[in-house]
Amino acid sequence: MVMATNASTAAITSLASVTLEVADPEAARRFYSAFGVDTYLSLRASEAHSTGFRGFTLGLTVSGPATVDGFVAAAVDAGATVLKPAAKSLWGYSGVVQAPDGTIWKIATSAKKDTGPDTREIDEIVLLLGVEAVKATKQFYIDRGLTVAKSFGGKYAEFAPGATGRVKLALYKRRALAKDLGVPVDGTGSHRILLGSTADTFTDPDGFAWEAAA
Repeated sequence: MVMATNASTAAITSLASVTLEVADPEAARRFYSAFGVDTYLSLRASEAHSTGFRGFTLGLTVSGPATVDGFVAAAVDAGATVLKPAAKSLWGYSGVVQAPDGTIWKIATSAKKDTGPDTREIDEIVLLLGVEAVKATKQFYIDRGLTVAKSFGGKYAEFAPGATGRVKLALYKRRALAKDLGVPVDGTGSHRILLGSTADTFTDPDGFAWEAAA
């Protein structure tokens, strides 16, 4: 999946949109509406070849375990496959599901105990890109105008959201991300995701494509 970096040096300011490339947009639209995240995404028809791990996940951060369970149940009822059942961990409580179109979603909370019912509210959505070299890719995005909000050496980096975007961008080691999601790291072909830029069109060092958002 790794592709050469676009030579353009025009700066971008933020991630403006996220478009999933799916075989059946209408079926995907029904799924994401039932799941409760349709307002955060766009969908585009695509038959691009893709096998195995696509190198990214979309993560929902919510208030408590009951809300994690609610989103997981809604996803499964709409046709998703459970990759990791919701359970407590060192960092809180989370579960991982795969949508019928192949996109992997992680629903998580830092809380380990419920303090209230399922709210079906999303605190934050994060697009986590699995990359080969976090430091190098982080610098690539810094050079294009993104601001680092959090960084943990060569393991993880998170960028400050822009005024127009509803999804936060972060970077994680590809192998570590696959392990966290419970899937094999191998994957070939298209990432099946398109990132909307507030400036120009380009491709990052790991082959993730950006286009100027409408």
